[in-house]
Amino acid sequence: MERFKKLFAAVDMTDGSPWEKILLFTFPMLLGNIAQQLYNTVDSVVVGKYIGDNALAAVGSAGPIFNLLLVLFIGISTGATIMVSQYFGARKREELSKTIGNCIVLTAIASVFIMVVATLASRPLLILLDTPESILDWCTSYLQILFIGIAGLAFYNILCGVLRGLGDSVSALVYLVVASILNIVLDVFFVAKCNMGVAGVALATVIAQAVSAVLCVCKLMRMKDLFDFKLKYFKLDKEIAWNVIRLGLPSGITQAIMSMAMILVQALTNSFGEQFIAANVIIMRVDGFAMLPNFSFGTAMTTYAGQNVGAGQHERVSKGAKQGTVMALGTSAVITGAILIFGKYLMGIFTDTASLVDLSMSMMRILAVGYIAVAVTQSLSGVMRGAGDTMTPMWISIVQTIIIRVPLAYGLVYLTMSDAYPNGRPECLFISLLTSWVLGAILTAIFYRRGKWRKDAL
Repeated sequence: MERFKKLFAAVDMTDGSPWEKILLFTFPMLLGNIAQQLYNTVDSVVVGKYIGDNALAAVGSAGPIFNLLLVLFIGISTGATIMVSQYFGARKREELSKTIGNCIVLTAIASVFIMVVATLASRPLLILLDTPESILDWCTSYLQILFIGIAGLAFYNILCGVLRGLGDSVSALVYLVVASILNIVLDVFFVAKCNMGVAGVALATVIAQAVSAVLCVCKLMRMKDLFDFKLKYFKLDKEIAWNVIRLGLPSGITQAIMSMAMILVQALTNSFGEQFIAANVIIMRVDGFAMLPNFSFGTAMTTYAGQNVGAGQHERVSKGAKQGTVMALGTSAVITGAILIFGKYLMGIFTDTASLVDLSMSMMRILAVGYIAVAVTQSLSGVMRGAGDTMTPMWISIVQTIIIRVPLAYGLVYLTMSDAYPNGRPECLFISLLTSWVLGAILTAIFYRRGKWRKDAL
């Protein structure tokens, strides 16, 4: 029983073997991220199988806009992870309690703002992106339901950021598994049984996310040995709130930049028609799973670096960074091989249309090797963020997406226009993405070696 309780306790990453601590933290989080990815994947499978390829395209077209309008939550979550991990590593109970309370209040404020603004802005943004008329209504209803119920997603992500900062990645895994199972059941019920279409998929996701958020709150209320979950800590503290925003905002801006790039490229994607839009959705779903180890190692490195910087153990941070990056590279290499060998079977899960599967797989082959480059970017960026340097990864992201990816995508499409391809060759979109990933990894490695992150602890 004692061992079981320890599994769900906060983990001190300031002692013991770095690679073991990183791996033990990463594995449950990876499983949790897989469960979270199931939200989108099950949505796509149910939509593609029960409604059709156009509905699948609708869900995919809504994705970039949804991600763009989540930047506030990405920022708060990142700021929470960094501050919680550093204060936990420094054993500062009072500051830790204030940080957690302030993060919850900031999340509530941001949720109300996004619920109102994003719900009203959904359809105009879709029209601005030249979303095909055949899927416009589906896209709009899907987005509006997600934004009306945004509080569940927001609180889950921010509170998971708090739990990660404390070194607890197992609780988040359990809550996500519960929510994922609920999401699958509700997806099938609302779409297959109630014939609610795309709206049913969105409603299932909102309900499942709300359940996972409630479970996170209950967990935090039981962690009284580490911090105080009292009403007085829910009063906004100017300094702490500013630090959460200051540290998290660059990550939010990074997410916004990536989402803007996706939206700009989505306009190109839409020009190739519904078939290519649906193929892009399938690719992005497989891509989501392929990226999970990279994101998991990146988040683990943020917590590891934060706790050890808080404890003043800078050399231990460097040692863990090397070991974590090697593990991330090895994992990505295995996944890349699996995609190249079994990718076609994965594509077939989403649709029964053979031509759509072939198109999706041909594009996926272009991207596959890029996941190894992203392993470097995520791991080393995670170290820099955990130490408090969130600006460097943001600037690298700006260069990677705004200066490299978007111009390259439009330029290659323009250069490949012909009678056979009046809108250019669609594979140019994925060549530009692969190029940006590789150059981003090189820039990240260079700036990590320069070591500005060593000077940016709280």
